[in-house]
Amino acid sequence: MVKSNSNNMSAVIVNNISKKYKVEKSQVTALNTVSFEVLKGELFGIVGPDGSGKTSLFRVLTTLLLADSGNASIEGYDIVKDYKIIRKKLGYMPGRFSLYHDLTVEENLSFFATIFNTSIAENYDLIKDIYQQIEPFKHRRAGKLSGGMKQKLALCCALIHKPSVLILDEPTTGVDAVSRKEFWEMLQRLKAQGITILVSTPYMDEASMCDRVALMQNGQILAIDKPDQINLQFSKPLWAVKAASMYSLLKTFKKWQAVESCYSFGEYYHVVMKSDLNGNDAIKSYLLQQQFLDIEVHQITANIEDSFMALMNKSHD
Repeated sequence: MVKSNSNNMSAVIVNNISKKYKVEKSQVTALNTVSFEVLKGELFGIVGPDGSGKTSLFRVLTTLLLADSGNASIEGYDIVKDYKIIRKKLGYMPGRFSLYHDLTVEENLSFFATIFNTSIAENYDLIKDIYQQIEPFKHRRAGKLSGGMKQKLALCCALIHKPSVLILDEPTTGVDAVSRKEFWEMLQRLKAQGITILVSTPYMDEASMCDRVALMQNGQILAIDKPDQINLQFSKPLWAVKAASMYSLLKTFKKWQAVESCYSFGEYYHVVMKSDLNGNDAIKSYLLQQQFLDIEVHQITANIEDSFMALMNKSHD
């Protein structure tokens, strides 16, 4: 099979992919003309909430689901015509733990190695840093592992045939903060070995660990750029506000016509005003008029979650 004439610098190219599902008597749009490219050796993130289309997109790219329209290629190979070649080049870790619960850690890894006509010994160097953490439990059944250990085993199984492109669907969902941190450190080491990584996550804080991110909502890409560049696009002053009665404070902000948006962020509300004139003093003055106590207002720098909220609100206008 001869590769298509695609960009030699791109490992993944997606052109106007659309997908709809029939739900009872109506159709739900999972993907709406999605397009982007992932460069070779890049750690590229798809960031968005549940239901935004991340899993449907990954199932199309891994040749498990046919798109209604559009096309895509992995390292120059068409995802429909060349699906057999692509499956050998891809490592895929689905969102749900999909290994065999009744097989041991070692048996699962050996099984996946055998499918690709290889062995644990042959590609041990690739998985060594990850596998050594679970090797003491190699005789334990996979179903008895902790969330973090299952995650590491699934990643080893996805890597055992030495793929050039790794696709991970929400790999850190449901695991503890320490395991999440360790997992992203592992991804950075894999990237250093030249593996192209496409990873989805609902966690906005993980976006900063990617080379570039695509912010996704309702089956559409809202923005694609480096995380810090996306944050620079946040053009209006942003205020962190809290008071003694947070529930009443939220209702007050929702009713105040000077407020453009207000959403919860930790112990504060992040507030964007319609006019730059409504700054710190104006917010405090208004809240005092509404008889709020222990008012705290200060200007902050937008993070990736703030940028996502702004882009989402803009797409609804």
